[in-house]
Amino acid sequence: MIFKTLWQNISKSKDKLADIRDFSDKFNYKTNIHSRFVDFDMMGHVNNSVYFTYLEIARTKYWEEIVNWDWKKTGIVIAHAEIDYILPIVMNDKIAVHVKTSRIGNTSFDLEYQIVKIKGSEEVICSKGKTVCIAVDYTTSRPTTIPEAERQKMLGFEQLNK
Repeated sequence: MIFKTLWQNISKSKDKLADIRDFSDKFNYKTNIHSRFVDFDMMGHVNNSVYFTYLEIARTKYWEEIVNWDWKKTGIVIAHAEIDYILPIVMNDKIAVHVKTSRIGNTSFDLEYQIVKIKGSEEVICSKGKTVCIAVDYTTSRPTTIPEAERQKMLGFEQLNK
């Protein structure tokens, strides 16, 4: 059975694709995501809500592998999440998520994401997203200063200016 969707009828401007490809070069972290049967809707592609789950999986791995966030001391809540859907993800697509810290404030920081399909040695961008993350003190349930160790790891890994 072949599914036809509105995605297939959308024409893409070359300028937009060039912008999207440039966006890809600015990420230092990438993790593979394994899709599950439950991720797919009746149209045969990943349901729009599942993309946020993919972002959550990727940021958790980023925090564990790169930042080594100390969850016993400080929590994180998501204050804002957004995503732009560019191309659908269908069954048997191999996908990965790029993650980067793009802004660090006193109590909050922004993470940007890019979900890509891996086709041979090329990556095709399927979506771009962003979350605003707030450091939270568990005892007060209020925003708190981003711990210095975690701040320095993000700054160093992303080569951001203070």
